Amino acid sequence: MINSMTGYGQAQGEIQDASYIVEIKSVNNRYLKTIVKLPELLAFLEEDIEKLLRKNLARGTVNYILRLKDISANSLFNIDEAALEAIARKLNKAGSAAGITNGFDISNLLNLPGIVQPVTPAQNEVEQIKRAVMESSQEAINKLKQMRAVEGKHLQDDLKGHCEAIEKDLEQIRTRSAAVLPEYAKKLRQRADMLLAEAKLKLDEETLAREVAIFADRSDISEEIARLDSHLQQFVQSCQADGQAGRRLDFISQEMLREANTIASKASDRDIARHVVDMKCWIERIKEQIQNVE
Repeated sequence: MINSMTGYGQAQGEIQDASYIVEIKSVNNRYLKTIVKLPELLAFLEEDIEKLLRKNLARGTVNYILRLKDISANSLFNIDEAALEAIARKLNKAGSAAGITNGFDISNLLNLPGIVQPVTPAQNEVEQIKRAVMESSQEAINKLKQMRAVEGKHLQDDLKGHCEAIEKDLEQIRTRSAAVLPEYAKKLRQRADMLLAEAKLKLDEETLAREVAIFADRSDISEEIARLDSHLQQFVQSCQADGQAGRRLDFISQEMLREANTIASKASDRDIARHVVDMKCWIERIKEQIQNVE
């Protein structure tokens, strides 16, 4: 069963004085690209979250967001009161020396480097926070994977329908190719007889046979039909297999298009050319669809 690379998962939890929400979104990408956004005081979790995402997902651009809510101010930051008091005394002293009697806005002092500092949790708190966030992250990942599996089922059904349409066109080409050579030989004989009749000459059967043989060799598409049929079977089998099939399906679809192009270039027949155009349209739809397969 194939999986889509598009999905969404969310989970919630609580740590100490705060509640949080984990959101994970993924879209298609040729490789795995992770984007992790964390609050500053939980930045130490980035490496563990990165490993967790790579353990569970193989392809796609994955956006991971952890948001804190209902959190107390004491859990967010500390104020270096000693440094703030020292700065205030110096400013008052400098203001008095300069004859400045107006006070200063303490909110401006809070913007100075080192006055407001994020809370650094203790080691035992770090382990509790890590365990809680990892559990919620895994829950969100599981929901994401469930959504990707559902979308993958729809993709698989769609791709199967495209393959069935190609098989129908390929069968028409196989049937038509058997009649192309006799028709060519008949037309060649009629044209030669018409031209030679005016010159009162007799048709050389050996020359005619040689020309027909050359055409037969040049326009033989039996191998291409067999290979394209094999590629279709491999494609369907790969869709049904477990694991990441996106890259394999992409390669097979390229080979399918290659065989279709070769059939078009070798077969000198209007009906075959029409069926090849239809097949190439279906293959292009397949190539577009599998860009979202993990």
